[in-house]
Amino acid sequence: MSPVVIFALFSFLLGAAVGSFLNVCIYRLPAGESVVSPPSRCPACGARIRPWHNIPILGWLILRGKCRDCGAPISPRYPFVELLNGLLTLALFLKFGPSPTFLVLFVFCSALVAVTFIDLDHQLIPDVISLPGIVVGFACSFALPWLGWKSSLIGIVAGGGSLLSVARLYELLTKKEGMGGGDIKLLAMMGAFLGWRSVPFIIFASSLIGSVIGVTLMLVQKKDSKLAIPFGPFLATGAVLYIFFGKTIITWYLTLGAR
Repeated sequence: MSPVVIFALFSFLLGAAVGSFLNVCIYRLPAGESVVSPPSRCPACGARIRPWHNIPILGWLILRGKCRDCGAPISPRYPFVELLNGLLTLALFLKFGPSPTFLVLFVFCSALVAVTFIDLDHQLIPDVISLPGIVVGFACSFALPWLGWKSSLIGIVAGGGSLLSVARLYELLTKKEGMGGGDIKLLAMMGAFLGWRSVPFIIFASSLIGSVIGVTLMLVQKKDSKLAIPFGPFLATGAVLYIFFGKTIITWYLTLGAR
């Protein structure tokens, strides 16, 4: 096999392996448990998962989606998260190659995967991910010429400040809380990793996607506008879209407007 194929395969396996750890974070962080110890165990009976059953994706298939000890079903979300993170890591490698940008965005996107599923489950974005993420993103900006510390710093302020302003305005007009602080910190983290130019794109893309999905769910479930939908997954989707297609979409839009 060529070196490119070997590195591509390695990137997928790396992403899937980290995806296995993300499953631990998704389950334990909201509960305030350590992600280091105890070792992986069955949520139903507490039996320790054997190392060969903990192989990303394959382990779940070997067990046929059931605990070997008690037979309790194991959610297919576990292999899905591993597969998703593996494919996302592979896509990053194919776009950026073996570079500092690949490594930084690999860490960033893995964090987004964890945030997405935690927010879907608990409507919560843990500070233990977003706040250190802001610091890490800003620190990495010094090593990435395309980003730069100034753009990262402005991105932090613009990301957090824009959503904070929207949240405060909504509360002022409706006397209700419409956006949690987790979303504000998450967008600040995105600005740190991707720079200030990403912020308008992420806000627009996430709002558009969220509106379409929100209206669709309300129509399908026949519920009113009070239906609570976490915004974190839409922000994460907007950030990933910016990484892979942001420049292309922005150029297309500007070209369309110039006609």
